[in-house]
Formats: sequence, C-alpha cells, structure tokens
Amino acid sequence: MKLFVGTLGASSYIYCEARPSEGLADWIGCHAGMFAAFGGVAKITVCDNLKAAVTNPDRYDPGLNRTYQDMARHYGTTILPARPYKARDKAKIEVSVQIAQRWVLARLRNRRFFNLNDLNQAISDLVADLNGRVMRTYGMSRAELFATVDAPALKPLPSEPYAFCVWKRCRVAPDYHVEADGNWYSVPYRLIRELVDVRISDRTVEVFHKGQRIASHTKSPGRRSHITLDAHMPSAHRRHASWTPARITATAEKIGPSTAALTTAIMMARPHPEQSFRTCLGILALQKTYGTARLEAACQRGTSINARSVGSIRSILKSGLDRIFADPEPDPQPVRHGNIRGRSYFH
Repeated sequence: MKLFVGTLGASSYIYCEARPSEGLADWIGCHAGMFAAFGGVAKITVCDNLKAAVTNPDRYDPGLNRTYQDMARHYGTTILPARPYKARDKAKIEVSVQIAQRWVLARLRNRRFFNLNDLNQAISDLVADLNGRVMRTYGMSRAELFATVDAPALKPLPSEPYAFCVWKRCRVAPDYHVEADGNWYSVPYRLIRELVDVRISDRTVEVFHKGQRIASHTKSPGRRSHITLDAHMPSAHRRHASWTPARITATAEKIGPSTAALTTAIMMARPHPEQSFRTCLGILALQKTYGTARLEAACQRGTSINARSVGSIRSILKSGLDRIFADPEPDPQPVRHGNIRGRSYFH
C-alpha cells in the first residue's frame, strides 16, 4: 500500500490518500482527488520523478508521460518535475511527508482495515485534524491559511473530472483497423500504413493523426471483436487498398485449394471482408516457415475442424497434425534379384 501526499506552497495545506500501487492509473487518480479536495487547481504542480509520470528524468529537459500531460492540460496546470537528487526543489512536500508519517501513519499503525475506502476515510479524518492544528510559527492553522491565502489564488476546477486514459502509438493495418485492449477499431482507409496515436479511456477509443482526431469509437466491453464504421470503408476502397479479397484468394490458390477454401471461409465469416485480411495474411505467411505442402495439409485439417484463426493453423503445424492430411508416399517397389533359389533349395 502506498501513501500519496500533496501540499500547497503557501499554506502547507496537506492532502493524503492511500493507493494500492504507484502505477499510472493510481497516480492520476490521486491528482484528481487532490484537486477536488482543494476545490481548485494550482498554476504549477511540482512532482517527484516517479517512473509512471516522468519518462525521462533529465535535469534540463524532462519527459512526461502522455497521459500525465493530458491530465495537466485538462486541469490547466503546468507540471514541473523536481530535478533528480535535489530535495530542495520540493522541500515543502518533503516536510509534509514527514508530518504525515508522524501524525497519520503512526496513529494508524495498530488499526486493521479490510478495504481501501475505510482506510482512506480514517486518513481523511486524521488529515483534517492535522490541518486544523495551530502552527506555532504562524499562530494559525493550515486550514485558516488555506482559506485566506491559497483558496482565492487557485484556478477553478473543470466541469468534469479527468477521465483516465492510456495513449498508444501504432501503425494502421491493411484492414484499416488499429488494435486497442484486444479489439480492433476502424480508421479512414486512406491512413493504411500510417502511424497514429490512440487514446484509450474507460468509455471511448479515439484515434489521432498528426494531432487531429480522425476516429472516435465507443469502447467495446468484449475481446477480439471488430468495430467498423461504414464511413471508414467507402465503395471505392478496393481500388485504393493494396490487398483485396480477390488478391488474397488468388495468392491462396497458388498454395492449394484447401488454403483458398479456408481463406474464403474466413472472409465470409466477417461482416466486412477487410476485417479478415490480417488473419488471412498471417496464415499465408506460415508458408515461409513450414512450406507449401504442409500449409496446404494444415488448412485442409483446419477446414475440417472449422478453425478460423492463425493460432489454430500454427498449432496444427507445430504439433504435426497436418501430416495425416498430407499425400502418402508411394510404397517402394519390391526388390527382385536374379539369384533367388526358390522353394526347392530348402529341403
């Protein structure tokens, strides 16, 4: 269990939250909770060099995670990672961590919690008590300083809290789909073989090309399904795409009739033939590894068991199950010798 600690620079107002890990999702969730608890957003946010947030902890030009940048843009704050091994860059939070260890964690050390919500509720009560304590140096509590100094200076919260997302860069496949969380989502066919950025959230999958959003889909709850928009596949697609159903069938016929029959069945099983291009090309590529004869025999067996995936055909080839469908070798002709003595020789 990890404890996230955030504090405001002027009032030293503290926010604490327990999270199961230091992963990106928990890191973003802690920021959203902290801004909601403050009731506003600071203009500048100084963070530690956490691996989930800072991709390149360079002293002069640090790199930030794409999702972390997206969250900062949503809230209108600027992320400034502290320099490596420079604790004075975040001296305020270093002191707040020590205070949280003494006045929060130490007071909870003998208590047992059975879920995260109960633990965070106990932490929230102790942090509220901590912020209400009068600081001898200032003669005021952190809560009073926050109300008079920090709260009026904070930027307002956006209308909606940030929805966690993951960014992924990938290349558009020949079937003009991109893979996201085990499903395939369509993009305009003209972007075949182009590099795109995919933004995956809890509800949507968005695709960006050179900073422009080119596709948006509702995220599919299942696995291994194709989500295709008709606007992404115009009737003129076959004149522009390099691979067509006819070309795939012609290539498969060069291997054998069973291979052609299997690829045709795979294309007919999908709502749009282009959705099966990836599977058909994967099956045809097995010819380089196992040869034409074995691939044809494997496709014959795959057709008999209604196999429709590259993994099934590859498994047939790896386990040698294709050999029972291969053409048997002819029996060798009996060897005849001129010196056979016959039955009368033995007496």
